[in-house]
Amino acid sequence: MSTRYAIYFSPAKHSAWWTLGANWLGRDEHDNTALPQPEAAGISPEQLQAITAEPRRYGFHATLKAPFHLSAGHTGADLVARLGRLAQTLTPVALGPLQLATLGNFVALVPQAPPAGLQKLAAACVTELGDLRAPLGEADLARRRSAGLDDREAELLALHGYPHVLERFRFHMTLTGPVDAATAQRVSQALAAETSRLNTQAPLSLDRLCLFVEQAPGAPFQRVIDLRLSA
Repeated sequence: MSTRYAIYFSPAKHSAWWTLGANWLGRDEHDNTALPQPEAAGISPEQLQAITAEPRRYGFHATLKAPFHLSAGHTGADLVARLGRLAQTLTPVALGPLQLATLGNFVALVPQAPPAGLQKLAAACVTELGDLRAPLGEADLARRRSAGLDDREAELLALHGYPHVLERFRFHMTLTGPVDAATAQRVSQALAAETSRLNTQAPLSLDRLCLFVEQAPGAPFQRVIDLRLSA
């Protein structure tokens, strides 16, 4: 039960958006190797290393199905097979221009406008694979509830193991851990020009489901397979 799995979206390796995010975080999530982080005005190398430590462990991604243990009787091979069949039923979603935003106390890339079909795709990843997820234990439930969930989020947590799903889902690609407002502004300024350029030159589509694996508690999540959407 130590291994956890997650269904994420991440751009294709070596694509322009992946290069931006993976280098910013300082890690290639495919083979768990360090990448040189860029220079950022107003942010020292040591500070950049520190503020990206939390998202670095997960890799550059957007969550579609939050980390989970497999339910009894299911294997990683079962999950890969089911994920492959699900990918064949889903259509790629054009994400439209992305923008830098502060969500609570962290910085992320988010769509400027709600992309058509994105909520439905994310919901399918949660519900169609729901039987493969082991229920959360009481300690995990208590930890999540301590974050101050509202009634609907608490209901979603109980049903799906995560509160930010279905109508509460919000696509975001995390770029920092907790930061103060001044640091968040410097991060946004450091990435604004490249984000604008990529929006123009390499519009991003959600075109794959990516399986990430955490082999032991606290270990880095590694990207083990990409399944292209084909519907």
